[in-house]
Amino acid sequence: MKVILKKDIYKLGRSGEVKTVKDGYARNFLMPRGLAEQATDGALRAWKNSAEKRAKRVASEDAALVELAKRLDAITLSFSRPVSEEGVMYGSVAKSDIIKNLAAADIEIHKDMIRLPASLKAVGTFEVEIALKPHIAAKVKVAISAQSK
Repeated sequence: MKVILKKDIYKLGRSGEVKTVKDGYARNFLMPRGLAEQATDGALRAWKNSAEKRAKRVASEDAALVELAKRLDAITLSFSRPVSEEGVMYGSVAKSDIIKNLAAADIEIHKDMIRLPASLKAVGTFEVEIALKPHIAAKVKVAISAQSK
């Protein structure tokens, strides 16, 4: 089934592109969530007619996200976790911990934006990528220290 993407979708395409996807994926996932619509002749004409207005809106959103990315690049998140005598850390720092610390700094992001394959389970400083959009990303420094007993 051919669909018009209404929003950027990671590993599928950007807003406004016409993509061919499996029928079930379109009917059960993309369309109910408002991420795409079926690419009929009328829908394609309407999409082309509103292209200029949509381009202005996307440009202003991108400018705001670039500013947010600059703020995120300057942030260092600090965590303290208990460590055994052998140096093994109890617990970890997960996406949810990063989201909570960013929320304390008045920055709201979704967990799917954080590119962290697994929780951080070591003491040290790490860089975690946050993909605000497929073409706009920031790197947040995460500092994990040993908790004093």
